[in-house]
Amino acid sequence: MGAKGEARQITMGLDESGQRDIEVFERCKLAITLAARMRVNREDLTSRWLDRISARVKLDPNRIFPTDALLDHVPILIDGIADYIENPEKVILAEVPVVAKAMELGELRYTQGFDEYELLKEYEIFGGILFSFLSRTVDEIDEPCSRGELLACAHRLYLAVALIQQATITHYLSLVKERLSEREQRLRGFNRALTHELKNLIGAIAGAAEVLELDSVSAEQRTKMISIILRNTTNMKATLDNLVELSRLDQDARQARHVGLAAAAAEVTRQLREAARARGVAIRLSTDIPTVEVSAAAVELCLSNLIANAIKYSDPAKEKRWVDIVAYRSAGPDGAGYETVVEVRDNGIGVPAEKRDRLFERFFRAHEDSASHIEGTGLGLSIVRETAATMGGRAWADFTDEGSVFAFSMPDRRAGEDGAGRASESHGRSGAAPESNS
Repeated sequence: MGAKGEARQITMGLDESGQRDIEVFERCKLAITLAARMRVNREDLTSRWLDRISARVKLDPNRIFPTDALLDHVPILIDGIADYIENPEKVILAEVPVVAKAMELGELRYTQGFDEYELLKEYEIFGGILFSFLSRTVDEIDEPCSRGELLACAHRLYLAVALIQQATITHYLSLVKERLSEREQRLRGFNRALTHELKNLIGAIAGAAEVLELDSVSAEQRTKMISIILRNTTNMKATLDNLVELSRLDQDARQARHVGLAAAAAEVTRQLREAARARGVAIRLSTDIPTVEVSAAAVELCLSNLIANAIKYSDPAKEKRWVDIVAYRSAGPDGAGYETVVEVRDNGIGVPAEKRDRLFERFFRAHEDSASHIEGTGLGLSIVRETAATMGGRAWADFTDEGSVFAFSMPDRRAGEDGAGRASESHGRSGAAPESNS
């Protein structure tokens, strides 16, 4: 629905009240003077609104209106309100610029993550500032005025703010509805993918179990069937574990059991060793991993997802397929303090350039079309990103001619230790050792 359409929808049912106001208090001199004073002071009123919102939502004023263009629309809203106070024949939302600016505010607050209550409170503050201004100003105006005219001015102010608020809220809610619809579609797709994957895993286990029941099965076949059952059971457990961890990501991973980073990496390498061998992939663990204590559950979850992905998307056309796990200290992204970075490097099939921006979205699968035979739910990388965030870190991906690099970080609060030099040195070499047999 366009601005004019939304304006017509919002102003339906208001014409009778407005017409009665016009007939009784046509061309009120007090209203004309109040409107003029409001226009003159619109910059000051905008500044007051900005300061009040900033204090309430604890955002820097530059984030509340991140560009001059967005900040400049507030005086336009004030002009629209002044016009309506002066002359209610001019239906406020029939003016497309006012509607457009009110809708812009709704879209801005949507992108900033405001909820409906915060948006309503913002307009409550806005209306309060304007009413206080008019209350102070009316005593300074030497114009004859009846009590009815004074109440009419107050009513016009209330109605004007309410109409603009409706335009903002209507557009905000339309964007929320679109987002919910998109999430619903993604959730349905995820449910289909998850159901399909679990059915395949259960089918493989059931098929292998049926073979084992045959009297004619050889020792070699029996060993192979047992391997199939174990592998698919492990994959099913990993899928369900990911779902459980996804539901627990609001918990603080920093309160979990802590182990050495090298020990956590070695444990994940051990768990995925058989899967790597089945695909002819060598997992190489660096011998130069920083001596830091980490959350065992969080780091192992991140590493298992990244290494499993590297194995899953290894390139069968390459004679040598490998996954390197390296770690190093580095200056934080903001230049304050240090962080421990863990990288998983591989020479697999890579990720199409046009799909890299969405890699860490929940349920997104970059190879859903080109490699549909590879099972997955699209949860792994989003779990890595969110788990890293619970540790106070981040997750990202880089791509080079040699292959892909998926990384995550966590704060390193150790002081001194010639950090910058060691970080630079570690970053410059892979330090990869031959495949672990632990």
